[in-house]
Amino acid sequence: MVKKGVNKTAKVHQAVKKILITQPKPEGLKSPYFDLANKYALHVDFHPFIVVEGIPAKEFRKQKIDIASYSAVVFTSRNTIDHFFRICEEMKVTVSQDTKYFCITESVALYLQKFILYRKRKVFYGADGVNKSLFDVINKHKDNERFLYPCSESFDSEITNWLKTNNCGYATPVLYKIISNDVKEVIGRKYDVICFFTPGGVKSLLENFPKFKQNGTKIAAFGANTLKAAEEAGLTLDIKAPTPQTPSMSSALEKFLTTPVKK
Repeated sequence: MVKKGVNKTAKVHQAVKKILITQPKPEGLKSPYFDLANKYALHVDFHPFIVVEGIPAKEFRKQKIDIASYSAVVFTSRNTIDHFFRICEEMKVTVSQDTKYFCITESVALYLQKFILYRKRKVFYGADGVNKSLFDVINKHKDNERFLYPCSESFDSEITNWLKTNNCGYATPVLYKIISNDVKEVIGRKYDVICFFTPGGVKSLLENFPKFKQNGTKIAAFGANTLKAAEEAGLTLDIKAPTPQTPSMSSALEKFLTTPVKK
């Protein structure tokens, strides 16, 4: 929970006092969410809606996918990056320095710096966080690459359909499982805004509350796949990110907080 003194000069959306971030609390003292709490006197809680469970190398081998034989990797989340390089390490696979990486957003692309020497000539990302922008980038390179699309058990079929339709050589190594967390107690606290970052988070909400009603609760979604999952679940979306104006969830929240309420 984060709640600090209000910045007297900041004007805030009066209906918003409590925000739930469906991710673990950031480590350390620096976070844009902490800044928002301080600036607008908000009560901000963090609680992960999903648990990501990595598939061990022994189980991965049954998929019979030779990682080293692929020249490009498609990443749609930081979780996927973490588990891709974990599997490579466990299986003692050396990823070629010439491997190209295609990422759904710039923030996902920048996360690669944790594992590789970041060079723009081999790291590419979509312009606005939607699949179409990712496809536009991949399309420029598809004729010369074989693609790995690391994923969970419930992967995005739109991406695989595009790769198939465009005659790309590809494989979908399943690297982790997404398990819904118990969030019944958390949702019972009643939040003004709930922020989702993955389709699994939306699924967790519905598994915990099959008859969930928004009743005025604002829903925020980050990423095209999360947005799609929320809409398919019948949720009304009030905050969407990333966009050119709001590349992060925190910036999207601030824009919402400071936009005058229509009467």
